[in-house]
Amino acid sequence: MKKIIIGARGSKLSLAYVLKVKNLILRNSKDIDIDVKTIKTSGDIHKNIKISKIGGKNIFCKEIEENLLSKNIDIAVHSLKDMESNENEKLVIGAYLKRNDPRDTLLSNKIKDLKELKQEIKIGSSSRRRELQLKEINKSIVVENIRGNIDTRIKKLEEKKFDAIILAAAGVKALALENKIGFIFEIDEILPAAGQGIIAVQCRKNDDFILELVRNINDKKTNLCAIAERKMLQTVGGDCDTAIGGLAQIHDNNLKLTAQLFSDSGNESFNCELTGLADDALNIGKNVGKKLLSMAGKKFAKK
Repeated sequence: MKKIIIGARGSKLSLAYVLKVKNLILRNSKDIDIDVKTIKTSGDIHKNIKISKIGGKNIFCKEIEENLLSKNIDIAVHSLKDMESNENEKLVIGAYLKRNDPRDTLLSNKIKDLKELKQEIKIGSSSRRRELQLKEINKSIVVENIRGNIDTRIKKLEEKKFDAIILAAAGVKALALENKIGFIFEIDEILPAAGQGIIAVQCRKNDDFILELVRNINDKKTNLCAIAERKMLQTVGGDCDTAIGGLAQIHDNNLKLTAQLFSDSGNESFNCELTGLADDALNIGKNVGKKLLSMAGKKFAKK
C-alpha cells in the first residue's frame, strides 16, 4: 500500500478541505494510505498584523510549499484565492475541486440591507477589495481590519466589536455555519476575489505518480475558470493590497469572465467582461487583464 502525506494549514476550514480531497482520492484509488500534516504559516503565526505588513498574499501558502519542495509532504491543499498567481516553477496545481459558492456573505444579527442604512456602521474585513466594494454600496460603511480564522472572527462579532463581518460563503458553508449568515451578496453587488470558492491541489511538477493520482479528482469546468481568473491576475500584476475581483462562469461551451479593478486611490473602479470559448480560457484571462490595465491607465500602478 502506497503512503502519501497531505500538507495544509491547521485551521478547521483547511482541515475540512483536506478531508474532502482525501475522500475523493480514496474513492478513486483504493491502495493508498493517506496521512495529514498540519503546517503553521506566517499568516497563522502573525494573526494580529495586517497581511500587507507581513509579506503579502503568499503568507498562507509559503511554508506549505516549502514542505512540498523538500518532500516532507506529497500534496498541498490550498484555498486558491490565497495562492500567488505566479506559481513556483517546480510546483503545479494538479487538480481543482468542483467550485463551491464563490460569493461573499455578510454576517450580522441586525443588518439586512446595506443600501438603506443611514447611520454609520462598522464592518470587519481584511480585504481592500471588499472595503472598496462596500463603500460603493453605501458611503456610511466603515471597514476595519479583522484577522483570524472564521471562529475567531465570529466571536469578535458576537462580542459586538463589529456591527457585521464579511466572509467567503464557501468557508462559512464548509463549516456548517449557515445559521450565522445575514445575507449573501449577489455577483453584481460584490464581485468575489479570483479563485474564491476553489480548492487547489498542488504537487511537485516531476512527481508523476501524484499527478496521475490527483488528475482523477480534477473538475474540468473549475479548472478552466481558474485558468482564466489566474491569468487575469498575472496580467494585471499588483500585490495583496490590490483591490481586484474576478469570476469566470461557464455556460454550455462558453466562458464569461467578469472583472473589476480599483484605482490605487480607491476612488474609481474599472469593470470588464469578456465571453469566449471555454477552451480559450487562458487568452480570455489575458485579454481581460490587458483591458483593465488600459482602462485604469496611470490610475493603477502595476507592481
